[in-house]
Amino acid sequence: MYHTIEEFVTNWSHEANSTQKIMDVLTDDSLKQEVAQDHRTLGKLAYHIVTSLHEMMSRTGLVFEAAKHENVPTSAKEIANSYRQASESMVAAIKEQWTDESLKEVKDMYGEHWPNGLTLSILNSHQIHHRGQMSILMRQAGLKVPGMYGPSLEEWQEYGMETPTV
Repeated sequence: MYHTIEEFVTNWSHEANSTQKIMDVLTDDSLKQEVAQDHRTLGKLAYHIVTSLHEMMSRTGLVFEAAKHENVPTSAKEIANSYRQASESMVAAIKEQWTDESLKEVKDMYGEHWPNGLTLSILNSHQIHHRGQMSILMRQAGLKVPGMYGPSLEEWQEYGMETPTV
């Protein structure tokens, strides 16, 4: 749970940059990659991350412009740009509309009562969770996965480093 806006923005900036790196690698063809029938495709996962920003945060009363649940775009660039815009807009709205005290306010979130600081934490964990799913689908689609908390396998190889086996 976040206790200050600055704490959230610092953490979000790192995680949003990692998510943006993933989004920017997607191709139009890769959006169709699926792990199994009747599961989200790579495009649906990516757009779910995008639309979740507004869907979750609007429940707290935060007002900002961002993509809402609708048909998944067929353009990877559109999804990547939508994430960038939604993330930047959300952070700006938090800085403008909330104070550190706002993080203690409790709102109804999916039938439970969460302080806004917890909602921000769950939002961040949510994108990390789906980003992990996306990395698997990206590999299946033949895309290079960017490193997020250190070099990816492909980046290790580019650096001329011995590829870790464990």
